[in-house]
Amino acid sequence: MRRLHDRSIDIIVTSPPYNIGKDYNSYDDRQPREEYLDWLEAVAAEARRVLKDDGSFFLNIGGKPTDPWIPFDAIQRFRPYYELQNVIHWVKSIAIEKADVGNYEAVAGDIAVGHYQPVNSPRYLSQCHEHIFHFTTHGAVHLNKPAIGVAYQDKSNIGRWKSAQQDLRDRGNTWFIPYRTIRSSRPHPTTFPEKLPEMCIRLHGYSPDTIVLDPFMGIGSTALACIRLGVNYIGFEIDPGYCAIAEERLAAAVARRTGTVP
Repeated sequence: MRRLHDRSIDIIVTSPPYNIGKDYNSYDDRQPREEYLDWLEAVAAEARRVLKDDGSFFLNIGGKPTDPWIPFDAIQRFRPYYELQNVIHWVKSIAIEKADVGNYEAVAGDIAVGHYQPVNSPRYLSQCHEHIFHFTTHGAVHLNKPAIGVAYQDKSNIGRWKSAQQDLRDRGNTWFIPYRTIRSSRPHPTTFPEKLPEMCIRLHGYSPDTIVLDPFMGIGSTALACIRLGVNYIGFEIDPGYCAIAEERLAAAVARRTGTVP
């Protein structure tokens, strides 16, 4: 990031290592807590330098059942540099009982959807969600909420409320984004779905000149979202193996977008 100019980035979407002992190829995810937090604070400070005054920084970070403090300890290190404008809950798996839903024709019975890593413990619940912290420099960045809006269940609200001029309402801060079902092993232990960075970019608002940064690019999920939206991206990744996978995925995405797939 030190090579980037001041205030040159419109949107940052990233998910750094959580320091929970994941097996990365080139990084030790078992650092002493204070060293890990000091490292994250250095990232926060440098990201603040490159982020535009009207930019958004979406930070996805989670913990583990035996150490749920990690995301909350981490964001305290961001506090000197940013305003916490929104807290978004990324729901990866959810169970909804029909009895709790009410009279919605679209819901015919109990629902259990999504994927999570089950916890084999009598003490801890399985973690079915993670946080996305939306940081800005001054807490007053206008967002394009309709860009990720959802249709009204009760269509009578349309026109009855001043804010309901079309069949589209504010999604709110709870986003259900499941992982795709993958029957083989994952090439990266903690990659997030491409839809997550895409929704962050849509929410902030973008144009063909928008520049998105992911300081922990992994296998390229944020870059893939940028290709789909037609915006520019910059990404960093220290592991050559993950870089190679990202380059393959990005080349395939560009080929599909430009119609050059054989």
